[in-house]
Amino acid sequence: MTNASTTGRPGPNIPLVIACGCLIALISFGPRSAMGLFFQPMTEARDWSREIFALALAIQNLMWGIGQPIAGMVSDRYGTWKAMAFGTVLYCAGLLLMIDAQSAVALHVSAGILIGLGIAFSSFSLVLAAFGRAVTPEQRSLAFGIGTASGSLGQFLFAPLGGALIANIGWQDTLIVFTGLIALIPVLAVALRGRSERSGDGSPAHDQNLKSALSEAFGTRGFILLSIGFFVCGFHVAFITVHLPPFIADVGLDPSWGAWAIALIGLCNVVGSLASGYIGGRYSKPIFLSLIYLGRSAAILAFIMLPITPASVLVFSGVMGLLWLSTVPPTSGLVAVMFGPRYMATLFGFVFLSHQIGAFLGVWLGGKLYDQTGSYDAIWWLGIALGIFAAAIHWPIEEKPVARLAGQAAE
Repeated sequence: MTNASTTGRPGPNIPLVIACGCLIALISFGPRSAMGLFFQPMTEARDWSREIFALALAIQNLMWGIGQPIAGMVSDRYGTWKAMAFGTVLYCAGLLLMIDAQSAVALHVSAGILIGLGIAFSSFSLVLAAFGRAVTPEQRSLAFGIGTASGSLGQFLFAPLGGALIANIGWQDTLIVFTGLIALIPVLAVALRGRSERSGDGSPAHDQNLKSALSEAFGTRGFILLSIGFFVCGFHVAFITVHLPPFIADVGLDPSWGAWAIALIGLCNVVGSLASGYIGGRYSKPIFLSLIYLGRSAAILAFIMLPITPASVLVFSGVMGLLWLSTVPPTSGLVAVMFGPRYMATLFGFVFLSHQIGAFLGVWLGGKLYDQTGSYDAIWWLGIALGIFAAAIHWPIEEKPVARLAGQAAE
């Protein structure tokens, strides 16, 4: 199935765009989601504290967030392929430099700055924006769910893969394997070439410049609330991705349960993301987001209040997996509904910046508070409170186009 523009030029080959975009999301998200598995072997090999490694991954999340709006602007202006090719170079350089990182500064530059910026320029955020341009408005929510699910599948595959590789060939060679896989992204991104000049229905995008788009977005109450709420999502997923494996080991369980917990989160999030794309296309996205955040708080509360056993780890991971990146389809969908697809990569990039600020704090505070108290209790309780806060601020968001688009539709 292909799409065609009103000028008679052939539109994008939608199945090819979806397939290649999903593979990119899988490959780019996989190594990043497995970073927590390098926590223990690298800190032991270099005699680092947990805070040093946690800070490196916190910087990674922050740089991912800072780089995402810039990557969105580059993608919107120059095309998805150029943005992703640049990101691949940074991502691969960061992974390779991690191998020889002998100091905290070297780790923070490689695992933190380079990988963080590399992910920003090659991540599923640009993939979702490409999907938003390729498909019709009615198809967007489901397409976003499929793209997000692919990133989750990468988490499911790379967690046990990373654990097995580290156990058999060592963490250094595992990073080399990951580098080779990341290098495939520019080849796949050829199918996503293009800029945001046309919407998915083949009509010319509304004539609006970037400055006007940013002014409109930051003057919209719903966009501000959405950005604040996505901060909480970042806090939750980054803290759990990095600190759940060492937390499981701390309570006396075999460390392999940490790898399987992250893998199960990824597997269940495939289901959660697909379901989220379906639900978000049929029911209120703001209310759905509120329920997701309330569900996260309830899951964390039950996990820390009950005895930690292999069974409870698996149940918690499964529930959190269903709620994991299920926030992305309705969040990105709301951006598209409110402002249209033309500057979606840029605008979602700013929402994602908030997500990554939350991720930075989740990872860094997890390591810092653990070093100070010897426990993750405080950060778990903070996660519960933030989930309730996010549920409250998503509820009043209005799911409708801004006045500019509403007036255009009425013409």
